[in-house]
Amino acid sequence: MSYRRFAFDTEFDDAGVVVARPVTAEPTYGAADLEAARADGFAAGERSAVAQAEEAAAAAIAELAAAAQAALGTLAEVAHAHKAGSVALAMAAADRIAEAALALFPQAAPAAALEALAREVEAAPRLLLRVGPGQEARVREAVETAALSAGYPGQLVLKADPTLAPAAFVFDWGDGRAAFDPDAAARRIAEALAAALAAEGLHGEATPEMEAA
Repeated sequence: MSYRRFAFDTEFDDAGVVVARPVTAEPTYGAADLEAARADGFAAGERSAVAQAEEAAAAAIAELAAAAQAALGTLAEVAHAHKAGSVALAMAAADRIAEAALALFPQAAPAAALEALAREVEAAPRLLLRVGPGQEARVREAVETAALSAGYPGQLVLKADPTLAPAAFVFDWGDGRAAFDPDAAARRIAEALAAALAAEGLHGEATPEMEAA
């Protein structure tokens, strides 16, 4: 049987007072220990620097995102204003072109309308066409030719109506009626364009530019 010897480093007297304490040797470090400590310190410093850089980058990205959001809002306003202006300009140009075309060829619109109405009026014994004053002579030949091409067998009556605009006309065949008013058509087109712009606008409201048009 073997016995293990116990050594008490701290010594007490009979009264329990410590009379001796063990001598603690100061730790010693070699070159490898110093190199390891230096490497640990460098790694800790690097991690701290990376963390600070990441925080700075995150803050910079947040600022850029806010700036981009603000810029997008401004860009959307500019784009919307440009689009509304372009539409208003296009409408003004279209009005001038349509007005000139109807003045030069007042017979074209009623003749095309009659061709489109051929199926509707083919059984009507009488077809009345009312046009603006001063347009009867220019419209009559074109409409009669269109009626002949469409095979309309009934009587075509053409009258001037002082209540109509120069390029406006009304077809009436008893069971139905078809009318064209260039001013009303232009208003409907402007309203449709205003509604389209409002649908994709910044706040879903009609723009003042289009309301003025």
